[in-house]
Amino acid sequence: MRLEPVKVSPAAYHAMLGLESFVSKSSKLEESLLGLVRMRASQINGCAFSMDMYSKDARVNGETEQRLYTLSAWRETTFFTNRERAALAWTEALTVITEGHAPDEVYAEVRKEFGEEELVNLSLAIITVNGWNRLAIGFRTIPGEYQPH
Repeated sequence: MRLEPVKVSPAAYHAMLGLESFVSKSSKLEESLLGLVRMRASQINGCAFSMDMYSKDARVNGETEQRLYTLSAWRETTFFTNRERAALAWTEALTVITEGHAPDEVYAEVRKEFGEEELVNLSLAIITVNGWNRLAIGFRTIPGEYQPH
């Protein structure tokens, strides 16, 4: 059994919660968009705990099964808006940063859809979910038990 980060270092865990709270409440980004970003980054990272949690939260917030099921193939569908598509491309670029180092063409597309502050906040959302994924994967957080509030 691995460590439980929240018990071992509550202050560090609360710092992450502070960033999560900012992203969720103060970033002015749509909750549905944040749900897609969280889910897509978690898919890329292979974080089963987060995929379970974020898919449940997304459904509670009105996301459709169709969009959740096709999220990993979003480029091949018409189910996502241009804004969502730009956010998903930016999510992939920042999550797999070693592949292309956030290419200029992806940046140009995301800049068309997001203002300066929105783009910084979107980037922080992506950074946050990647941090949570790494904690959950590294410490083997067990998926399946999460229930939305």
